[in-house]
Amino acid sequence: MTTRTSALRVGSAMPDPPFEFYERGGPVGFDVDLTRALAGHLGLRWEFVPHEGDDFETIFDELAAGRFDVVASGTTVTEPRRERASFCAPYFVSGQSLAVDTARHPAVQGVADLAGLTVGVQQGNTSEPVVKRLLAEGRIGGIRVYAYHEIDRALDELSTGGCDAFMKLGPVLTWLTRDRTHVDVVEYDITREEIALAVRLGDAALRADLEEAQRALTADGTLGALVSRWLSPARGDGTSSS
Repeated sequence: MTTRTSALRVGSAMPDPPFEFYERGGPVGFDVDLTRALAGHLGLRWEFVPHEGDDFETIFDELAAGRFDVVASGTTVTEPRRERASFCAPYFVSGQSLAVDTARHPAVQGVADLAGLTVGVQQGNTSEPVVKRLLAEGRIGGIRVYAYHEIDRALDELSTGGCDAFMKLGPVLTWLTRDRTHVDVVEYDITREEIALAVRLGDAALRADLEEAQRALTADGTLGALVSRWLSPARGDGTSSS
């Protein structure tokens, strides 16, 4: 194991349940428990550093600047992001999902029913290029981009008319809509996305340490137990851990 500083500083964008959110004043969620366990395995003190920018993509700027050591935020691996960070082996596989207020739009059962409608996304989320492609293909009427922290406002506006549908990863959207009257996830698995931790480019030592720790947590059942606790009840779409 590589000798490092005494702390593992973890950057996460809040809120993004069930990956990370605040409860009783402190951070909780899958990524919180996972990185605590990884830090413990590596003999490091765990520190949480919230990223609260309007655009999720700026979390990689903060990573590069050294504000934290690792990004753990339900983060999808993409080729543009590979140019800005070094990703560990994926720990989960998921996909974009679609939510609507079924009282307002009872005929919408998925992406195929969105002609002429406005779809909401969070700025910097991997749903954004998916929806932009739908717009370019003429399959939707428009896009409404919300700041990353405006997720609750976006879901409220499914019922009030600010947008007609909203797209985000299945586990998160299922979690956030569970207590909203008439707002339901109507389609899952719109994409297939690998979710992984990210470290600074060139930090091969930390990446190797984290991957070794992740393998150990997989072997002893810790990772599977965390997936069952946090992600399986919330995802609703048959996605699987990796």
